Amino acid sequence: MENNRIIEKMIFLIERIESYSQGMSYEKFVTNSMVVDACVFNLSQLGELAGKIDDAFEENNPQIPWRQIYGLRNRIVHDYEGVNLKLVWEIIETDLPDLKNELELL
Repeated sequence: MENNRIIEKMIFLIERIESYSQGMSYEKFVTNSMVVDACVFNLSQLGELAGKIDDAFEENNPQIPWRQIYGLRNRIVHDYEGVNLKLVWEIIETDLPDLKNELELL
């Protein structure tokens, strides 16, 4: 899959997560299992896509934390029951808006 297509899909997934969690507090988030499942699934998909970026493209765009995004995917997939929802919420609230901005610049 070409890098531009991957970036487009990553932005789409972030927008889905934003739409699912919009207007929520952490307390509402953790009590809504459908939203949690949807967000965690899309975060894992985001990580999967980050792992498909070409090495040269990754090296030329160090402002994107490619390895950390893929690492989160591994944590979710291999330990779904032990996913730290506080960490997931912090990623949604803090990291995804910046990541989306950086991806849109690409």
